[in-house]
Amino acid sequence: MFKNDLYLRALKGEIVERPPVWMMRQAGRYLPEFIKIREKYDFFTRCRTPELASEITVQPIRRYGMDAAILFSDILVIPQAMNIEVEMKPGVGPWLPNPIRTQKDLDRVIVPDVTVELDYVMKAIKASKDLLNNEIPLIGFAGSPWTILCYCVQGQGSKNFDKAKEFCFTQPILAHTLLQRITSTTIAYLKEKVKAGVDAVQIFDSWGGMLSPTDYQEFSWQYINQIIEALKDEVPVIAFGKGCWFALEEMAKSKAAALGVDWTINPKIARKLAGSKITLQGNMDPSRLLSSPSHIKKMVTEMIRSFGKDRYIVNLGHGILPNIPLENAKAFIDAVKEFEA
Repeated sequence: MFKNDLYLRALKGEIVERPPVWMMRQAGRYLPEFIKIREKYDFFTRCRTPELASEITVQPIRRYGMDAAILFSDILVIPQAMNIEVEMKPGVGPWLPNPIRTQKDLDRVIVPDVTVELDYVMKAIKASKDLLNNEIPLIGFAGSPWTILCYCVQGQGSKNFDKAKEFCFTQPILAHTLLQRITSTTIAYLKEKVKAGVDAVQIFDSWGGMLSPTDYQEFSWQYINQIIEALKDEVPVIAFGKGCWFALEEMAKSKAAALGVDWTINPKIARKLAGSKITLQGNMDPSRLLSSPSHIKKMVTEMIRSFGKDRYIVNLGHGILPNIPLENAKAFIDAVKEFEA
């Protein structure tokens, strides 16, 4: 068993001495040791090389001692495996040169054999588990089907994903066909991740907040819930919808072990909407880590008291930013470790 199982205990709703803490995107861009690797290897080489992915996964643990590690990978390995070309362009981010917008485009999208196409991820999990040596749990993850569709149709990042929305609203049959293929692939992928050794999985719905509450149910939540239902008996599942506070009440009815919340909702309101029987995770604004270390510690303590120490996992409301000073990230983690009820 793990030397530190605080994260898994919080997911189960057990009474804990303090809440566990980790940070979304903790394995990456703000760490000097990561930047050294980034200077030598391009993005997808880092993802596809188990030795590199596992090393990046454990770097923040060595430096800060979080209560959980999250595998270094990317949500867009799924469309790559589905026969959709994805590049990572410097200064642009994700770039899909042949977006999915017609039946002909959709015809080339496959539900792959994830044991073949994504085998490098499973090897990275095993290598990460070896390096972690049962110290703490390892989190695997995937993007929500809606968030993956956004990139597949838009072809790149966007402020409003207008082309993705247009696709869904004008060609709903094609949209639901694509969403179901992504969902089926994601379920198979996460099940393989569990076999490879991850101890929990998180679904990132980064662009769920782009949808109205009604459209969210149709184009996002029903597919996330399919994934939760398929995985719930094998591993704890965390659902994180950025900007999706409006769906918390509905999400809390699912079999998810925890719900992530961003910084646009007050902890007490999040508790009221989600109820007291599900673990919540979040919700500090990542930009708040630009505040002074002393102020960060004060805010973290207040955040824990607002959520309550039980059924709560301390985290940011989205991924850590590249320009966060190392001592500020440390203050965030240390404030949780020093917390006394």
